[in-house]
Parts: sequence; structure tokens; C-alpha cells
Amino acid sequence: MQTASGADRPRLARHVRLRFDPARGRHVLLTPEAVTVLNGTGAAVLELCDGRRTVREIAAELRGRYAHVDDDEVRLFVDRLAARRCLEFGDVEASRG
Repeated sequence: MQTASGADRPRLARHVRLRFDPARGRHVLLTPEAVTVLNGTGAAVLELCDGRRTVREIAAELRGRYAHVDDDEVRLFVDRLAARRCLEFGDVEASRG
């Protein structure tokens, strides 16, 4: 399993969508195989996974929103989703070229 470094730039994989589900009143992560209901913090992390921000920048942004953010927890969350192939690493602009 690849482990995200603070300099990696996570983004949603092409087959994954982050959506707000009004019936549940929560954000969900949609993959061809599953629907994952997210808590508020998980949704906040994924909204920032745009391929432009690094894991370190994502954690810094979250520290501006929440009282306690552990960089290792953010990295672990990213790692888990990358292992499930929900996230990829790399710059969005570089992947278009």
C-alpha cells in the first residue's frame, strides 16, 4: 500500500464522485461498487482533494476550520481511500498534459 507523504496531491479517482445526499442529509462517496456515507470531517477532507493541494496543505486548511486536526489522521484517511482506489495522487494540471 502506498503511503501519502505531506507533498502528495490527492484527487478523487475518475470513477469516484463526492455528492451530497439530501435523503441522508450527508455527503456520500459514490463508486461503482459502493456508496460510503461520510461524516462532516471526511467530506471536508475529500472536498479539498482536488489534485492541486498537498496533503500538508489540506491539513493546514482543516486546522483553520476545526479546533484539533492531527496531520497523521488526515494522512491515514487519505491512505485508506487510496488503498480502496478512491483517491489518486498527482497534480490535476500535469495529468491533463
